[in-house]
Amino acid sequence: MAWNGATDAQRYGSTLLDGDLVRLRALEDDDLADLVRWWRDPAWAVLQQIVVRPRPDAPVIEMFRTWSTSERSGDVGFSVVDRRSGTLVGHVTLFGGKLPVRAATLAVMIGGEHVSHGYGTEAVRLLTDYGFREMGLNRIEIQVHAFNDRARAVYRNVGYREEGVRREAVFHDGRFHDEVVMSALAREWQRPPSDTRTDAD
Repeated sequence: MAWNGATDAQRYGSTLLDGDLVRLRALEDDDLADLVRWWRDPAWAVLQQIVVRPRPDAPVIEMFRTWSTSERSGDVGFSVVDRRSGTLVGHVTLFGGKLPVRAATLAVMIGGEHVSHGYGTEAVRLLTDYGFREMGLNRIEIQVHAFNDRARAVYRNVGYREEGVRREAVFHDGRFHDEVVMSALAREWQRPPSDTRTDAD
C-alpha cells in the first residue's frame, strides 16, 4: 500500500514493533538476569538447545548482547515485553539475512512462567512481519526439535510451513531425535491482525 504522506509513514512506524499483547524493544541491562535464568533452566533448554549444560553468567550474557546489537544489516534482536505492564517475557532474534539470498533464521525464547499466554505467538508474528517489511527478507526459517509439539503448533498458527526433516539431528536422553525445518516466504506472508489498529487504539 502506497503512503500518501508523513501520517501514513508514522502510522506504520508506530505499529511496527507493537502487537496487541507484546512490544519488541532493545535489550536493556535489567533484562539480562531473567534471560540468563530462562536460558539455563534445563526443563526449557531441552526444548531448544543442542546440549543441556550449565554455563556461567558471563558467556550467556555476552551471547544475548551479541544477538541484540542489531548493527549488521542481516541481524536483529529484541527483548519481548508485555505491552501493558512492560514486564520482560522473552527474547527474539533474526540472523543471517544477508544479500543476495535474504534468508534469515529465527530464534525465540519465552520465559517458562510466561508460556501459554500468547506472547510467543505474537512475538514470532511481529518479528516475522518486521523481517519481511523492514529488513527486506525473502525467507525466514526456524529449526525446531520434532518433539517440541507446542512450538511447532505456534509456528504453524503464525503461518510457517513444515518443509523438511533433519533426521536424527538432535541427541537427548541417550537417543537421537529429528529436527523439523519450518519456513515462511515474503510472497506468502499475511500481515498480522494488529496492522488494523488505528491511532485511537
